Amino acid sequence: MKLFHGSKEIVQKPIFGFGNRHNDYGLGFYCTEDIELAFEWAVSASKDGYVNEYEIDLKGLKVLRLDESSISVLHWLTILLENRVFTTNYPLAREAKDYLLKYFSINYRDYDIIIGYRADDSYFAFANDFISGAISYQQLSKAMKLGNLGKQVVLISKEAFSRIKFIDSKFADREEYFDRKCSRDETARNEYLYNRHTKRTKGDLYINQILDEEIKPNDPRL
Repeated sequence: MKLFHGSKEIVQKPIFGFGNRHNDYGLGFYCTEDIELAFEWAVSASKDGYVNEYEIDLKGLKVLRLDESSISVLHWLTILLENRVFTTNYPLAREAKDYLLKYFSINYRDYDIIIGYRADDSYFAFANDFISGAISYQQLSKAMKLGNLGKQVVLISKEAFSRIKFIDSKFADREEYFDRKCSRDETARNEYLYNRHTKRTKGDLYINQILDEEIKPNDPRL
């Protein structure tokens, strides 16, 4: 697999155990298969960056693919709940967090690599809206595809880190890519706000119904 990592610096040798433990999937090395997304993630409003290119041999590695049909968006959400800082000011959100962690948790730390959605600020807000009861499960599922943000590939085990091979790095100009990054995020937010305010679809599942009916991962509605 060919991977790209957007960063403020050239990273020839990713270090296991280094980084922010409050990222989507905890400590790990966060990459993408989409070089254009890597360019956007490499820059900020005031700083240029670099796109680092790698190759990794997946043979023998345990890969958790959160986009498989047997895994729902709620499984992805429980991983966020374990790692990201959620402000649960409402009783419903606190109850939802406890319920999802109890019934939808995945032993993701048993894997070497995770492939799944990237919860930047917009997508994290969508998840927060869901556990607070503002949007349905169906709306959350659709929101994950807004803005064509793609998926991220995260190395989380020592074995995965030992397999990754640095190939090259490319300069990322903030004047070129920061506007693209903002435009992608704005598109996602606008589409989400439009969908959020459309009429409720009959049969949509909201978190209070999931709690009341004690819906589990094998429910065909998920």
